[in-house]
Amino acid sequence: MIQRTSEAIRKEVVNLISNFERELKGGDLRNKVLSLVRIFHGLRDLGKSLIPKDVVDTARDRILHYFINYPRMVINGDELLVVSGIQDWPRRVRELRVQFGWMIMNGITVKQMYAEEEFPIKSVDITLIKPEDYILIDTKQDRDAAHRWNLANEIRRKKLSGRDKMLEYFRANVGNTLSGEELRYVANNMTEWARRVRELRTEFGWPIVTRNTGRPDLNVGFYVLQADRKAHEHDRNIPDTVRGNVLRRDRYKCTKCGWSHDEYNPSDPRHLELHHLRFHHKGGDNIEENLLTLCTTCHDDVHRKK
Repeated sequence: MIQRTSEAIRKEVVNLISNFERELKGGDLRNKVLSLVRIFHGLRDLGKSLIPKDVVDTARDRILHYFINYPRMVINGDELLVVSGIQDWPRRVRELRVQFGWMIMNGITVKQMYAEEEFPIKSVDITLIKPEDYILIDTKQDRDAAHRWNLANEIRRKKLSGRDKMLEYFRANVGNTLSGEELRYVANNMTEWARRVRELRTEFGWPIVTRNTGRPDLNVGFYVLQADRKAHEHDRNIPDTVRGNVLRRDRYKCTKCGWSHDEYNPSDPRHLELHHLRFHHKGGDNIEENLLTLCTTCHDDVHRKK
């Protein structure tokens, strides 16, 4: 089958629109509608032709091709409708995210993460983001995503609070990077899911980190539960801004042994924590001058000696 060029399709659409002038002067409603249907299909074919079949063939692949060409840029749903050429394009976006592991975030997730200061992409104007907008955060495919989404579906159906569902999902994926889209989905799309994740870290002591809160190597929009253990109760409730400043000051290394996340391996699953020089329960403040970065091994050793 010979593929028509974009120019050929354009000429056909122009001709259809010119002929529609006669239909407007007529009185038969159905003839007008049928003429518009032909114009609509012509425009759809024109949009599909912008990405030739010898580059990609299916609607899903055209959407992915478009995203990859414009990473970290706000893409509106209407753009995806045009390049895909199908009405059911949202399902294809979901397939790319769920089954194929492409980190595509929608406008709702972006705004919720921004409210918790977890979306530091300066080139994106959050005030202009709409729910039907999308952003491809990373052009690297996550091939384990399909397995995690099956697990997410199981947890999502449980009769638990949104926060507890996310915690169970984190604990089933210790050390794995999880996207904000996954967590929002597990929590049944609750509006304050990002705040609940912060509570798990600051109030309940779970070592959940992001790019802003201890792991600058992570990409925007990802979370990691570093270990299946809570921080000491007196080491909780440290504000994220203070935590980030202390880690940066100490160059993301244990100030005692020098361990950093660059040395992480599954057989030595330690991570970095903050230690109070004057214990919090003895009046020590959650301020930078009273905090020190230690790995979990050295932190435990300090507390044993104390």
